[in-house]
Amino acid sequence: MAQAANAKRRGKAAQSNTGMSREEMLRAYRDMLLIRRFEERAGQLYGMGLIGGFCHLYIGQEAVVVGIQMALGEGDQIITSYRDHGHMLATGMESRGVMAELTGRATGYSRGKGGSMHMFSKERNFFGGHGIVGAQVSLGTGLAFSNAYRGNDRVAVTYFGDGASNQGQVFESFNLAALMKLPCIYVIENNRYGMGTSVDRATASRDLSLNAVPWGIPSQKVDGMNVEAMKAAADIAVAHCRSGAGPYLLEVQTYRYRGHSMSDPARYRSRDEVQKMRTEHDPIDGAKARLEILGATEAELLVIEDEVKRIVQEAAEFAQTSPEPDPSELWTDVLLER
Repeated sequence: MAQAANAKRRGKAAQSNTGMSREEMLRAYRDMLLIRRFEERAGQLYGMGLIGGFCHLYIGQEAVVVGIQMALGEGDQIITSYRDHGHMLATGMESRGVMAELTGRATGYSRGKGGSMHMFSKERNFFGGHGIVGAQVSLGTGLAFSNAYRGNDRVAVTYFGDGASNQGQVFESFNLAALMKLPCIYVIENNRYGMGTSVDRATASRDLSLNAVPWGIPSQKVDGMNVEAMKAAADIAVAHCRSGAGPYLLEVQTYRYRGHSMSDPARYRSRDEVQKMRTEHDPIDGAKARLEILGATEAELLVIEDEVKRIVQEAAEFAQTSPEPDPSELWTDVLLER
């Protein structure tokens, strides 16, 4: 009985310190684990030649999108770059549809024509994956403009990387969003490397969270390997935008364990560096440790792990057994001038 009381007290203390309940942390753990296992299987299918073109995995960065998504509400929109599978799954897009699109099947979200970098879901307010570096930032600003124009209280979240943060259209978007007080949350996923170049070698800014200061846009630097920190920061950013105060910037310090894409051997960094991040800062291990403090049992976690394993296995089987698009699909979804 004393042990139960102590566990209950530990759970209360942990919740008051982090702001996330046991149920929220269980959800976050499940969503991050789903992204991790999905991406691992996608990497395997790529190695088998079943996924063509480019494929950028999100392994290591799961806490970023999961934490932010937990702060969003119905109708809020997100748009991101080519490293987008995790964002799709976090919005609730079905694993089987995402995997089918990766393998170029007719049952995919873009009917097999978009592949890894160009999937969309109107139902989930996911406006893509985009292959052009930084292009999604101006598009995301446009989504925020549409919300302001319609007079609703929706928020548009625009993700981009540390490499894209140097693009001119990013700063043009900051200017417009600040000028018109658009409800846009700009999220810099600083995973330390743009392609194969360290952020320290690519930008003169030593604090990307201050990049929007000239336009008066408030910002935070966030530990992107901690899902609780991500949700807490996102809660503040969302409230700021919904209040009509204009845009908000989050610089998220995260890390990708794999290369830039599947074709990148990542020789520009040491194995020790990657292993140190995995050992000391892994977002899923961190969530699991906090769940133990919150009183979650091993049995509960095993149920989640079994569910995730089943979902990913079914997605892979669905993708591999789905038909390829009919050649007539070449002529659909094309704008015709009449």
